[in-house]
Amino acid sequence: MQDELTQTSAPVVAPNLLPLYEESARIMTICNACRFCEGHCAVFPAMEQRLTFDRETVDYLANLCHQCGACYQHCQYADPHEFNVNVPRVFAEVRHSSYAHFAWPKGMAWAIRNAWGFTILTTLLATLFFLIGVTLSGDQSKRITSPDAVISHNTMVTIFSFVGWLILLVWYFSIRSFWLTTALPGIFNIPLSVYRRAMMSILTLKNLDGGHGHGCYQQGEVASQMRRVFHQMTMYGFLFCFVATSLGTIYHYGLGAPAPYDWLTAPKFFGVTGGVSLLVGCAGLWWCRRSTEQAIETEDGGLGNSLIGLLFFTSLTGLALPLLKGTEYLAIVLCLHLGFVLALFLNFAWGKFMHSIYRCVALLASEYEKLRQ
Repeated sequence: MQDELTQTSAPVVAPNLLPLYEESARIMTICNACRFCEGHCAVFPAMEQRLTFDRETVDYLANLCHQCGACYQHCQYADPHEFNVNVPRVFAEVRHSSYAHFAWPKGMAWAIRNAWGFTILTTLLATLFFLIGVTLSGDQSKRITSPDAVISHNTMVTIFSFVGWLILLVWYFSIRSFWLTTALPGIFNIPLSVYRRAMMSILTLKNLDGGHGHGCYQQGEVASQMRRVFHQMTMYGFLFCFVATSLGTIYHYGLGAPAPYDWLTAPKFFGVTGGVSLLVGCAGLWWCRRSTEQAIETEDGGLGNSLIGLLFFTSLTGLALPLLKGTEYLAIVLCLHLGFVLALFLNFAWGKFMHSIYRCVALLASEYEKLRQ
């Protein structure tokens, strides 16, 4: 029976990835026959709509998986059973493969496969770029007064606007490829109710509840909400920082009130709140990754930890800037901060950050499928 399952629905993929996708198809075929886990998360109801598991289907299901570990802990066919079913681990490997597969341009797939190297290289080069720029320009005596005296607002806007437009271009082609994989229709042909339900799953991280509301199984058979909480702190911390940046733009161009802002202003409130939330959330996620049961973890080349590190140190240096105003360390820390920010921007295009976008698309596709049933 196992041999028959192994031969079922083998997807057509690159030779080096064939064993991984064959294993995914084998496991999904077993799960589709069993269906014990159909109430655990969005993966299994989506799986039940399929009889075969080609690459497109496996990539979709893998990005729908939140790796909560519930299906592994509850599986009667997990190791030491001869079927050796391990959905979280295999799907984690598939996700890592899919990030490189959907990368645009294709030549940038190396950055995803060598995440630590890409992150360290871009951070060092970006920081060096800003340090050289600061050294060669401006009045040295004014650099302790405020960040804007170190590097002008217009210079920062020009640099990050260019990188921002590049990211949007990369997102368009990468998301378009994954969108077509999920067989979703055009964005205007999807009912608002589908967007609303998908957004609720995204904002609440519903699929990290283990299917029963008690959370993830990261340490054996005991469920915990810690991973879900740290993910939410990281997500909302990032969103708060984005709101702070947007409000700063409105203040600067719309209200004629340039930075720096007082502690009780809206941009400062959202920035500080978001920064602190990011620090706690990222530290918690790093702990979760280290403490997760190795049976469902897989080596990702530093994809996860590089994003966590960039978010953490971007927040740390950003929170330090107002505290260093008036000191000789302001210029150095600002260059470090901008170096981390620029490296983080590049991670948005060619790093683990893309998993959040693919997962949102997968959740949208899942809700759309439910509507059509």
